[in-house]
Amino acid sequence: MTTATIPAAQAEGALARLEANVEQIIRGKSEVVRLAIIGLLAHGHILFEDVPGVGKTTLAHCIARSLGLRFQRIQFTSDLMPSDILGVTVYDPEKREFEFRPGPIFANVVLVDEINRTTPKTQSALLEAMNTAKVSIEKVTYDLPSPFFLIATQNPVEVHGTFPLPQSQLDRFMMRLHLGYPEADFEREILKSVRAPNDLSGVQPVLSGEELAAMQAGVLQVRVDEGLIDYIVRFVGATRQSELLEVGVSTRGALALRRCAQARAYSLGRDYCVPDDVKAMAVPVLAHRITPSRRFLDGADGVGHGRRHIEAILEEVEVPI
Repeated sequence: MTTATIPAAQAEGALARLEANVEQIIRGKSEVVRLAIIGLLAHGHILFEDVPGVGKTTLAHCIARSLGLRFQRIQFTSDLMPSDILGVTVYDPEKREFEFRPGPIFANVVLVDEINRTTPKTQSALLEAMNTAKVSIEKVTYDLPSPFFLIATQNPVEVHGTFPLPQSQLDRFMMRLHLGYPEADFEREILKSVRAPNDLSGVQPVLSGEELAAMQAGVLQVRVDEGLIDYIVRFVGATRQSELLEVGVSTRGALALRRCAQARAYSLGRDYCVPDDVKAMAVPVLAHRITPSRRFLDGADGVGHGRRHIEAILEEVEVPI
């Protein structure tokens, strides 16, 4: 069955309402909210790397409520097993047959809290779900609900008892974002609010899952000219040759950059991409996919290095006119 599409010009207003709906709770973080919505439009998953208590869980829940979608949160711990995420097959003595009981991964919007606190074996249980929106258990494959959107968090400061994500798994996240602390004026508004903490009852759906699916299909119709394809190819090629980096951007990263550029153009009401779409998405889409050279580390964190190196290489690559 062919999926319906919503043209970019018609989607711009609806996406603006979605963004405003989320921002009534997540104050002063317009750019991050916009990027999260772009990731959702682009069929991607997002890693939030931030200190605790800045609103990552609330943002994920707000997006789910704004779309009328089912939301699940999974707290990752050192003793978590893959079956705790995916589900388990149990024997039903009354029916005399085995029955599959789905795990919390079977939701539209899934928040994986502190993904680096569980073992690599359990972390890897997410890979098939992130790649194909399916899970395989005991040689049986199950489809996840559509749309499926995963948000993971990790604390970049605390390292005791954590298992850093391997580069291969980081590459599965379409974007890495940072919510950060609110500015003083917005934090003052939050403190003066009479709304109870974590009370999201006022967040009502402004889009349906069917409308979101039609918009995701519309993103695929956004035109990317040959000149922009060449620009992306030259840029990712430059990351692979740069002395600043040990490992450059993968082909998966190049595809993610193109898709996010399309989603950004779509969210702005355009059915075609421009170089600014590629440049605007380069850091959130690519900074976590590269490995800086040890020769150029100066004590700054990996997040800062990734952002700085992507920006530096962007300046070196000629932009198509």
